[in-house]
Amino acid sequence: MTKLAANLTMLFNEVPFLERFEAAAQAGFKGVEFLFPYAYPAQQIAERLEKHHLELVLHNLPAGNWERGERGIACHPDRVEEFKEGVSKAIAYAKALRVRQLNCLVGVVPAGVSAELARETVIANLRYAAEQLRAAGIRLLIEAINTFDIPGFFLSGTAQALELIAATGSDNIYVQYDIYHMQRMEGELANTIKANLAAIGHVQLADNPGRFEPGTGEINYRYLFAQLDALGYDGWIGCEYKPRAGTVDGLGWRAAHGV
Repeated sequence: MTKLAANLTMLFNEVPFLERFEAAAQAGFKGVEFLFPYAYPAQQIAERLEKHHLELVLHNLPAGNWERGERGIACHPDRVEEFKEGVSKAIAYAKALRVRQLNCLVGVVPAGVSAELARETVIANLRYAAEQLRAAGIRLLIEAINTFDIPGFFLSGTAQALELIAATGSDNIYVQYDIYHMQRMEGELANTIKANLAAIGHVQLADNPGRFEPGTGEINYRYLFAQLDALGYDGWIGCEYKPRAGTVDGLGWRAAHGV
């Protein structure tokens, strides 16, 4: 049965962040996710999750200076200690918020850093993070991002994500499969999901073009939802899209797609 989680970074952004939990619950969501919790005390978020009977299904490791355009530092050879500090901070929040999986955005390769060195740095950092998270009972996810939206992002395809996981030797790293990003980079959505379901720990959605809600573009979400159910996927699907005409007004896509 399809379980949808509201991405509070993208949805209900017409209200302040801490008020989005109530808005999500009123809209019928049982789970939520967002990019980062670190601007708020964990207790404030925990109180809202409990009050509105919501499960926090995902947030990200710290990803550098987001406001200045950084999108992760796991591929930065000169920032390994900062990455490790971020892992510790993320685990502390995850424990307080009862989060069972954390996503790592590996980042844009810095100027002057070779692809080989970037890869070595990512593998070492992922191996470290996976072991730290394992000790805390948390799974690590990695996400491929399309290079149209974020040029130079190091991880941009499913096969590359699987190769990186294999190179770490860890069994505590899974793929966060973002349908929108992978439609832009490689297509073959249904076959890729089917072939790699065992390695997929989380799914996110948005339609293409525009990154709007399902039903606004070219992706056959009714088919994909049915396939995920048929394959036995029992995880959450994060609704990480840009509402085309307001969040609440745009939620009719759920009924239209049988979810």
